[in-house]
Amino acid sequence: MHKLLFGTAGIPISCDGNTPDGVKHVRVLGLDAMELEFVHSVNISEKTAPLVKKAADDNSVVLTCHAPYYINLNAQDSAKMKASIERLLSAARMANQCGAWSVAFHAGFYMKQQKEAVYATVKNNTKTIVEALKQEGNDIWIRPEITGKRSQFGDFEELIRLSQELEHVLPCIDYGHMHAREGKFNKTEEFRLVLEKIEKILGKESLDNMHIQIAGIEYTEAGERRHINLEDSDLNFLDLIESWKDFNIKGVVISESPNIEGDALMLKRLYENA
Repeated sequence: MHKLLFGTAGIPISCDGNTPDGVKHVRVLGLDAMELEFVHSVNISEKTAPLVKKAADDNSVVLTCHAPYYINLNAQDSAKMKASIERLLSAARMANQCGAWSVAFHAGFYMKQQKEAVYATVKNNTKTIVEALKQEGNDIWIRPEITGKRSQFGDFEELIRLSQELEHVLPCIDYGHMHAREGKFNKTEEFRLVLEKIEKILGKESLDNMHIQIAGIEYTEAGERRHINLEDSDLNFLDLIESWKDFNIKGVVISESPNIEGDALMLKRLYENA
């Protein structure tokens, strides 16, 4: 990436149309990116994918993807495990046909197991997915996402380690989830620490290749409860933006707030004026 781009999680609310229309509308709004929301199913057909890709190419919109929620790479049932792997593969394949650059996903749950054992299982299954896509010539980035509940696999340290040990894997940094999960990661020095660790362990090129998700989060002691607009949350997004500027990161920032384009436009404006 040549700079930091801002976009919406799905078709903008203000667009009354299909996915290609949504991609075009993103550019009309003055945004640069859109995330294909496959969270319930891969909802783009083989016939529609070329139209999505053309709309993105014609309007210089970068596409990312969010894979289905129904993925657990630590599933205890072999059928559920197989289905989880296939859901992620299906999302990555269709996203690639649409011209998407990166696919984010929630990797799984601890299922009351020891974290190290869960890590080994998730790593093994993620490696299987990466290798299958590589054999198909699909070079989309695989992005396990920082998750918002403590029962879910995917804290910052786990994802840094996974990205260090597997090829073509980098974390999707969800700042709202990170804050809700731990009740911290909301101060300037904490925002800087995240980027410092990414640069130190994964290399400077990783800061040029960021997939970020952001929303306000209402949370409890267990972590995430629901998404809310940034200005209604306690997320310190002004200092967060300053850290992005200080480290000159590049990549894509996807707004997952209920008012997806409103917060995306606000973040872009604040970033450009910082």
